[in-house]
Amino acid sequence: MVLDAEKQSIVSVGQVGDPSSGGMSSVEEPLIKQKHTSENYSVLSAIPPFIFPALGTFLFGYEIGATSCAIISIKSPTLSGISWYNLSSVDVGIITSSSHYGALIGSVVAFNIADIIGRRKELVIAAFLYLIGAIVTAIAPVFHVLIIGRVVYGIGLGLTMHAAPMYIAETAPSQIRGRMISLKEFSTVFGMVGGYGIGSLWITVISGWRYMYATIIPIPVIMGIGMCWLPASPRWLLLRSRQGKGDVESLKQAAIKSLRRLRGSVAVDSAAEQIDEILAELSSVGEDKEATIGELFQGKCLKALTIAGGLVLFQQITGQPSVLYYAPSILQTAGFSAATDATRISILIGLLKLVMTGVAIAVIDKLGRRPLLLGGVSGMAISLFLLGSYYIFYNNLPAVAVAALLLYVGCYQLSFGPISWLMMSEIFPLKLRGRGISIAVLVNFGTNALVTFAFSPLKELLGAGVLFCEFGVICVLSLFFIYFIVPETKGLTLEEIEAKCL
Repeated sequence: MVLDAEKQSIVSVGQVGDPSSGGMSSVEEPLIKQKHTSENYSVLSAIPPFIFPALGTFLFGYEIGATSCAIISIKSPTLSGISWYNLSSVDVGIITSSSHYGALIGSVVAFNIADIIGRRKELVIAAFLYLIGAIVTAIAPVFHVLIIGRVVYGIGLGLTMHAAPMYIAETAPSQIRGRMISLKEFSTVFGMVGGYGIGSLWITVISGWRYMYATIIPIPVIMGIGMCWLPASPRWLLLRSRQGKGDVESLKQAAIKSLRRLRGSVAVDSAAEQIDEILAELSSVGEDKEATIGELFQGKCLKALTIAGGLVLFQQITGQPSVLYYAPSILQTAGFSAATDATRISILIGLLKLVMTGVAIAVIDKLGRRPLLLGGVSGMAISLFLLGSYYIFYNNLPAVAVAALLLYVGCYQLSFGPISWLMMSEIFPLKLRGRGISIAVLVNFGTNALVTFAFSPLKELLGAGVLFCEFGVICVLSLFFIYFIVPETKGLTLEEIEAKCL
């Protein structure tokens, strides 16, 4: 099957005050005037460059679902199979957030090596760290070894969430880029459902938490082999070429060869012309110059950093990690006292996330990023106020808590879930994309770890009702950020996004 991209001859920016353009420009003017070669591609060839990076995001989702169930298993005097099951709320917070501390380390590492080794090799290293972390976590004899395993796994997580969206964005045809990166979120949610499902199977087994973590050991092996087989990102190769980081002609030929593999036989004749066009566009937006760290906080990249960092910050501080990691515990306090009941309802929540992610994927390249963000976050705010009201006023009606949780996760998957990572991978200039995304990932996992760690102690201190209402207030604040700061990027190539939005 072959799909043709729409030919773009002149792309124009929006007008001041036009919400659809994010209010980012004042006049209408042409951006890239070259006539683009039709971006033909084979669907079969487009699948592997998505599948293998997406396995890394699957492992991220699985960790969330499995850990939410493993906490219940580890704390059980009869089923934990350990002598150190009597964990405090701080200990629980450390277990749930330790992978995110590892992800912080991974983000720092990515900042320094990502543009040197490339997106593909970064994902190979991530797969190896996933494997070691899963093994250590599953066999951990004491609390401290468990945390070490979780941190190692988290380093792989940080590298994955940095490199996977970049690799997918830089290898996917522009007309389906939004769907492909959103499918990455679908993979994360699918992993989450898998974690809840496997967790529910092992929740009544002695030392079941060990089996929850051991089950996914084959996945990083498959991921690592697949990434070794895939080609390097052609845009990364061209960036190296433009900046004199190797033989220019050799890197260009490698980029052409890579693009032919990524697009299939239908692009054999047009690949060289597409590479020439990308090179010309990179030159027109200044990608031929060596990037400096100072540029991260100037001009185009500062604007991109504000957009990406703001989205992932609000994504986390609106309560997302708390709801996901503590869903079974929340449901237990809402009246589903049996661990099996709570974990099974968590599976339903995960399935809803899966369905709503599918809806987002179907409409994201039609409706655009901003409308989905504004609508979804509005629904999140309503659901959080409803969940807070349950704990304050309606605690004899557990159906209210379940309905609020379902509404929350559904709206999240229409908005922050897929779109934050999509825009993060689109918005940065190529020469600073690796470092810019690593900072955004650092913000993401830093706030994620903080919120995850603090939720259990804060719930004891303030009460769940007040805490969820506070998350709702933050959701309202995030709507102002989205409306006034976040631009629309649907239908544009990565180079056109840089010219229009930055």
